[in-house]
Amino acid sequence: MLTKKQLDLLEFIHKRVQRDGVPPSFDEMKEALDLRSKSGIHRLITALEERGFIRRLAHRARAIEVVRLPESLGGAPSGFQPKVIDGDKPDMPPPASARPVEATHAVELPVMGRIAAGVPISAISEVSHSVAVPGQMLSGQGDHYALEVKGDSMIDAGINDGDVVVIRETSSADNGDIVVALVEDHEATLKRYMRKGDTIALEAANPAYETRVFPVGQVKVQGRLVGLIRTY
Repeated sequence: MLTKKQLDLLEFIHKRVQRDGVPPSFDEMKEALDLRSKSGIHRLITALEERGFIRRLAHRARAIEVVRLPESLGGAPSGFQPKVIDGDKPDMPPPASARPVEATHAVELPVMGRIAAGVPISAISEVSHSVAVPGQMLSGQGDHYALEVKGDSMIDAGINDGDVVVIRETSSADNGDIVVALVEDHEATLKRYMRKGDTIALEAANPAYETRVFPVGQVKVQGRLVGLIRTY
C-alpha cells in the first residue's frame, strides 16, 4: 500500500517526466510536497523503489524511471495493486462508527487514542480522529477500531512507536495473539497474550521489558491485532 505522500510524489514525478522528458530535482520534489528537508524525499523515493513503482539508474544525474503506476493514476491492473492510506488527521473528528470510503476502497475507522507498547497507560475510550484502512485488512466479523502506538516494547514484533494498529473487538484470545489488554479495569496495553491455568502473562517483544503476570480476573481482553499502518 502507498501512503498519500508516496502517491503524491509518484504522481508529481510521472507528470514531470511526461511533460519535460526528465524527472524533477530533489529540490523541486521537496517544494512540491511541502517538505522541510530532502531527507523526507529520500525516504519516499526509497519506499517507492522498494515497492516497484520507480527505478533509480546508476551513474546518471536525476535518473529516476517510473516503472509502473497504481490504478488510481491510470496504471494497468495487476495481481497486486497498492491501496492508498491517508494518515492525515481531519480538521473535525468523524463519527465513531466505521463507514466505507468508496474513493479508496477503504474503510474509515475511529482512532481511539494512544495505546502503550511499554508499561500500561490509562485506558482509552475517546475518539481522537480517524484513519482509512483497506477493507481486506479487517478480519472476521465484529467492530474494528484503531490505536496509535506509544513505546517500543513490541518492536521485535514489527510494531514501532508511532504506528497505528488495527484492532478487532473481542473478549477472547488464543495464546500467542497480540491483544489490547485492560489491566485491573483502568490501564490498557498492547502485548502478546499467554494464559496458563489461572494466570495470564502479558509478554513484550523487546528483551528490555519484563513479562508481567496477573491473575485471570485482573486482565480483560479488549481486542486482537489484525493489521498495522505505518507512514514515512
